[in-house]
Amino acid sequence: MVFLLAITAGVLFAAAIYMILRRSLMKTLVGLLLLSYAINLLLFTSADLVPARPALVDADSLLPPAMYADPVPQAFILTAIVISFGLTAFAITLMRQVYNILGSDDLNEMRCTDVPCEEVEIASEEELLEEPL
Repeated sequence: MVFLLAITAGVLFAAAIYMILRRSLMKTLVGLLLLSYAINLLLFTSADLVPARPALVDADSLLPPAMYADPVPQAFILTAIVISFGLTAFAITLMRQVYNILGSDDLNEMRCTDVPCEEVEIASEEELLEEPL
């Protein structure tokens, strides 16, 4: 079961990196969501979860029992879920504003937001090779 979860986390990481490297803002956001799911699954897999064991230790014992549930990974996952929800809400708000201003979610069209593209002169490869450094 751990092997299957590790493979699933790896596939999620690969899909997330692929989606983050796309030109569309929506695909980048989906990649960030997949990345957060992959990280949550990795944290869940790395924790030694013991079924039917509480995370509490008796007050009179000095050491925890040999088999107990560690609450720290569960707290990390819960915190990561909350943070990813906030990041997603903020990213959707920014994407909507960008789309309202530019009319597109293509990252290549966002290069000329400060200066119009017609005024920017991009040197060709031949001009760059002719100029001495």
